Amino acid sequence: MCKGLAALPQTCLERAKEIKTKLGVLLQKPENAIDLIIPYPEKTEKKPEKQQKTHLYHSLEWKREEIDKLNLNIKNGLNAFRSFLQSEFSDENIEFWMSCEEFKKSKDPVKMAAKAKKIYEDFIQAEGPREVNIDHFTKDVTLRNLVKLSPTTFDLAQKRIYALMEKDSFGRFLRSQLYQDLLV
Repeated sequence: MCKGLAALPQTCLERAKEIKTKLGVLLQKPENAIDLIIPYPEKTEKKPEKQQKTHLYHSLEWKREEIDKLNLNIKNGLNAFRSFLQSEFSDENIEFWMSCEEFKKSKDPVKMAAKAKKIYEDFIQAEGPREVNIDHFTKDVTLRNLVKLSPTTFDLAQKRIYALMEKDSFGRFLRSQLYQDLLV
């Protein structure tokens, strides 16, 4: 025991051990904790998605360095931005954003639960395969939102990732060769 702890009263040391034990239990990550919140849905048939229109003429508007000008629903703009993010090893941000957009379109509660579970496990859960960089508060809010699913379940996390892309990645994208090639 270090000299500083030896000077503390025994009751303080016992209380610190109790708190340490409780925190240890809380910090343990059960493998299927998300299953306690979102029930595993039954498989359903997939319907083909509508193809999105392509609009290259919007690329000139992107120079204003506003990510809103890059309509992320336009296929060519999205593909170019995604390619850029892949080159920077940060494409999980756009993938998360797109998954949230798809989640918002869900009407069927079973499909919504399946998508929410997939988004959480892939992008939000600690050490998920494509974990996005969001703060602890945002993760907590998102986890609480999973209890009662709605189209806004991932809104806070999605806004944080959007702001990160807008502030950081998008400016570099506009200066990249990939973007310059789109203008030609």
